[in-house]
Amino acid sequence: MNIGKRYIWILPALAVLGTLEGCATARPGTEKRILVSPDSLTLTADMEGRADVEVVFQLPGHYLSKRGRLVITPQWIKGKETASEYVPIVLDSPIYTKKMERREKLDKYTDPYADIRERVEQTSSPIKRPYRQLVELPDGTDEMHLVAVVSSDGCGQCTGIDTIDMAVVRRPEPVVVEPTIELAWMEPEFVIRPKVIEGKGVAHLQFVINKSEIEYALGNNQEELEGMTRTLAPLLGDTLATVTSFTITGMASADGSLAFNTTLARDRANAAKEWLVERFQIGETVRRLIRVDSRPEGWEPVLAAMTAAGNPDSTAVRKILDTYAAAGDDVQERYIRRLPCWNTIKKNHLQKDRKVEYAYSYTLRSFTTDEELLDMYRKRPDAFNEEELLRVAALAESPAGKREVYQTILRYFPHSKVARNNLAFLYVREGKEQEARELLGVSEKLIIKE
Repeated sequence: MNIGKRYIWILPALAVLGTLEGCATARPGTEKRILVSPDSLTLTADMEGRADVEVVFQLPGHYLSKRGRLVITPQWIKGKETASEYVPIVLDSPIYTKKMERREKLDKYTDPYADIRERVEQTSSPIKRPYRQLVELPDGTDEMHLVAVVSSDGCGQCTGIDTIDMAVVRRPEPVVVEPTIELAWMEPEFVIRPKVIEGKGVAHLQFVINKSEIEYALGNNQEELEGMTRTLAPLLGDTLATVTSFTITGMASADGSLAFNTTLARDRANAAKEWLVERFQIGETVRRLIRVDSRPEGWEPVLAAMTAAGNPDSTAVRKILDTYAAAGDDVQERYIRRLPCWNTIKKNHLQKDRKVEYAYSYTLRSFTTDEELLDMYRKRPDAFNEEELLRVAALAESPAGKREVYQTILRYFPHSKVARNNLAFLYVREGKEQEARELLGVSEKLIIKE
């Protein structure tokens, strides 16, 4: 919570007007007054209108009565109005502290200053309290005056004692500067990190009814299996890769017994596993890592197919799925089969293929020495992570060599901040500032910090 805003109601604008125009500068009945140092403080705000006000309030002895409270609330005054308020200083005498604690305990009173009040043990001694506040000029205002309103309870209108000038803050004169961006060369520390890759895919395979064997020539199986081969080649056919997990899940058809279909789907997932083992000549270690599973696909794909085809009976299917959502596929099927449109659903919207999903993770071997990094970069830049490629760029001896590596990095890791920055740096150094601006997506003038 913004503490300053918690107290904005305590000193309304009318109270400030009263204290500015008719308030005494010393405690009534005494010649004692609060001093602020430095005196007549004038600050210039930064380009966004902010300034750090740092002063010390000096209270003479006995200024804080031995039974009282003193609230010093800094305020911005614009003309005759309060523009902003900031967190006050709240000083309590020992007697006042005891009274307040008793009131809080017995009356369940909530002191609005509970979080910031301070107990002063010796009210007869002078008191010094530093105060620091970051202030901000409102938009459209070039100069503001900061004052401190002193009261015995936070209400300047009711119990105002002093109004003290604290500071004047002025906005600096605007400086017109040609927009530029300075590029500094970035050289990150080389840290060896595990290269963990995760992925997943799906193959839509057709099977003979109630069979699990994969027939290459059936339906679109050849293209689906070749697509799965291309996806899995980086982990099953790469000598630099180590498989850490692999799961193949068969999706059980919604049509028919759920128990039978779930077992059949698992058998089909296992058939896909055996096909992969033979296709990639997978060894026993990886083979044991491959898990097979199954789960029901449900009737949602059928509903989606009916909806996509504009079949008006999809509304009836949706109602059944919603009504019997907790009952399971078999119950939903029982009611769907009773629909007059069942033969149409069976003929046109039941999937002819079954989904086989696969999810995997693997690690690529890390390159740790400079010699290995340079050697493997020439052979397999695709096997590098960003940190390794950045190290290769650092090892490149010529600007042209570095430029080539940074371009390679951006092909594999287009969001690499270091590669983009350093490549732009090289472009500017070579007099290709427009290419550097296009690379960074900026229009400002670019300068480099050598």
